[in-house]
Amino acid sequence: MSKMTAKSTLTLTFLTMLFLAVAIPAKAGNVNKSVKVADGAVSSGESSVNGSISVGRGAEVNGELSTVNGGIRIDADARGKEVSTVNGSLRIDSGVTADDLSTVNGAIYVAKNVTVDGEIEAVNGEIELDRGSKVARDVSNVNGRIFLQASTVGGDLSTVSGDIELADASEVMGDLIVEKSQGWNWGSEKKSRVPEVIIGPGSRVHGTVRFERDVKLYISETAQVGSVSGAMSLSDAVRFSGEHA
Repeated sequence: MSKMTAKSTLTLTFLTMLFLAVAIPAKAGNVNKSVKVADGAVSSGESSVNGSISVGRGAEVNGELSTVNGGIRIDADARGKEVSTVNGSLRIDSGVTADDLSTVNGAIYVAKNVTVDGEIEAVNGEIELDRGSKVARDVSNVNGRIFLQASTVGGDLSTVSGDIELADASEVMGDLIVEKSQGWNWGSEKKSRVPEVIIGPGSRVHGTVRFERDVKLYISETAQVGSVSGAMSLSDAVRFSGEHA
């Protein structure tokens, strides 16, 4: 399955979730309310339609955390499984463990030493991973910056129109991909801004750096990449020696 197909599937999944949430809410009392899981509490899962969800420090959630119009926050050292929203951001505090993180319209902020056993996906929103955080599988979005700081992605890292920066010895175990737009952006691709990709000091892409469109590529002299293919080659990169491009 291509990344674009995967994102189409993601959007369809959320539209389905929206319908089900309105038609048959898991907890009817939470349809238009925010939900809180207390510090250290155990929950089988929480949901809302027009409300935010917060999970307290050290809490354990053994089911899904999902809302349609609202953000989700998980405090330090808590445990969760599937964490998803349609219109809202996800904020994951340090030491949290979760399976998958996903949103359609919103950012995903992951603090230090977080473990994501699955993948992170957004459509319209930036993604940030702080020091020591690890994602077992892919990290992807369509629009929005992706920033890794001393963190690791076990699968592919991909975007369509967003910038990508790998800082402070971050690692991508799979490929780094900037995909060609296939209807996600209005107007001609020639008129759209050119994404910027920075592979910073000590960072490494174990797989291929693959571009299906032109980008501005900057690679630190201390970074490592497997190869660059597609619309650009390694010779098109601007090499830099300092902390920043």
